[in-house]
Amino acid sequence: MTQAFQDQFAERHSHCYGCGRSNEQGMKIKSRWEGEKSVCRHTPPEFMHGVPGFVYGGLIASLMDCHGIGTATAAHFRQAGTPIGSDPAVRYVTAALSVDYLKPTPTGVELELWGTVREIKGKKIVVDIELKVAGEVTARGQVVAVRMPENFGGAMQSEGK
Repeated sequence: MTQAFQDQFAERHSHCYGCGRSNEQGMKIKSRWEGEKSVCRHTPPEFMHGVPGFVYGGLIASLMDCHGIGTATAAHFRQAGTPIGSDPAVRYVTAALSVDYLKPTPTGVELELWGTVREIKGKKIVVDIELKVAGEVTARGQVVAVRMPENFGGAMQSEGK
């Protein structure tokens, strides 16, 4: 199995709640290429329900967000022909997120998020995502990712924020 995108991010970009390997309380989702699509397989804990038996919609949005950003970052490096996390340590952030909930997503099963890079244009990458359970699409979303400036987060961290 190939190494997850998120496990290759520079240390300073590895603290996200959803996908950061360095966030002890985070979900630590993992995304990988499978051909031209990215995939993230994740089984959320049972307590992350909205209505008992069904996944909380905000969690679905978070999973799509983090998988989309991981895919955008990996797509940037793939297009550049360099390894993920190589210098310069590039990272993308969310400019827009949309989610369409098509049917209830059950808890206690593996969720598959499939990402397709729709557009790479300058500092913007658009990723379409489908959430599937046992092959059935339960939600669709789109992440518009923008390249984060080099100093993003550095000024806030130095100010103690």
